[in-house]
Amino acid sequence: MKSAPDPLAQLTEIRAIMERSSRFLSLSGLSGVGAGVVALTGAAVGHWYLQTQYGTEYGAPGFLRLMEQGTAAERQAALPFLLALAVGMISLALAVAYYFTRRRAVQEGRPLWDAPARRLLLSLAVPLGAGGLFCLALYLRGAASFVVPGLLLFYGLALLNASKYTLDEIRLLGLTQMGLGLLAVLLPGWGLIFFALGFGLGHIGYGLLMYNRYER
Repeated sequence: MKSAPDPLAQLTEIRAIMERSSRFLSLSGLSGVGAGVVALTGAAVGHWYLQTQYGTEYGAPGFLRLMEQGTAAERQAALPFLLALAVGMISLALAVAYYFTRRRAVQEGRPLWDAPARRLLLSLAVPLGAGGLFCLALYLRGAASFVVPGLLLFYGLALLNASKYTLDEIRLLGLTQMGLGLLAVLLPGWGLIFFALGFGLGHIGYGLLMYNRYER
């Protein structure tokens, strides 16, 4: 005689099916680690360039002098390099994220480009696009010291907005980025350090957390 199905097991299975259909669960922790390494490398390159071009003979950081004391002409001159560096970092981080996330999706037999993935990307793209344009306006209007805080805050908001479509740890990463952004507002001269902490070490830390929790 067949035993009656366990209602609790059935509910658990139904919940798992619903979660798979509404959330993108193939996001790899290694993609976060890779993005963090890219961010730290970009921060080091940016520091080298700004220190070389705008550092003073008394040792004042080039980032601080350009962002808080630089003229409009100096900021315009630095803009092509900074934009090229940003585009390069974003492109490389996206390539790393695509590689590791695609690899995980193939291993788990899940589609890479499904409805949850599209919703995830859209929920990220809107706040990030708005934040990027806002921070560019800050830079051009002379409020350059608020660019890094703005980037961290908008990125944190984007992660919070996207967290309902993917792993719960993304929400914690978003709150971390927002906290660092608010601290960076209070300490604008440390903007490059906060950039490295948020986009670099923050991604690496949460990437390792997600990898150890879901992929090992």
